[in-house]
Amino acid sequence: MNKKTRSILMIVAFVVFIAAAVFAYNSLKDRVPRNADIDLNSTIPMPGQIEEPNNEPGANAIESPGSEGKAGENEGSETEPDNNSEKVKAPDFTVADMDGNSVKLSDMFGKPIVLNFWASWCGPCRNEMPEFNEAYEELKDEIIFMMVDLVDGRRETVEIGKKFIEEQGYTFPVYFDTNQDAANTYGIMYLPTTLFIDKDGYIVTGAQGSIDGASLKKGIEMIK
Repeated sequence: MNKKTRSILMIVAFVVFIAAAVFAYNSLKDRVPRNADIDLNSTIPMPGQIEEPNNEPGANAIESPGSEGKAGENEGSETEPDNNSEKVKAPDFTVADMDGNSVKLSDMFGKPIVLNFWASWCGPCRNEMPEFNEAYEELKDEIIFMMVDLVDGRRETVEIGKKFIEEQGYTFPVYFDTNQDAANTYGIMYLPTTLFIDKDGYIVTGAQGSIDGASLKKGIEMIK
């Protein structure tokens, strides 16, 4: 697992959505987005995970993105710091749209992005979808919504996902992770998982579990 994927896993696993976040290391408390509480009990574990969470003390503490190898690097320099040096760039992946066309996450950079990983069999995913659809209808000219269905070819297929979306009448853009490119890139272990990405392609915050409309709105405000 590379450094960038590990950093994203740490953000998704430990960022508690939108109000007071609790972190293992106080030195990082002012450098990671603060988020509001969500019910992690509502998350659904993904079957057949490659890697289990490390429960050793301190093993899962959030690393400040870009902090490795930075100590003393700019000592004595009068140049202004790069504001993006502490951010995590959202790694790219390729998924298929409803018509089977290949779409990259990076194709969407330029506008803020709400990236949501879901499956039709996931109850918490279904619970939050009306809120996402409502937000999409209200903000579709300002915010990109990428609702990525994690397809495994057995429990979840493109056909099952399409049928569910059509039956529910959702209008947000749906994409299918037919090759598990997105799931593997982001190390998704729980559904639903939501990431909020700014217009420049940097991850601002994220959440595991079904989120309500108010929390979704707060997350969106952070990337506007």
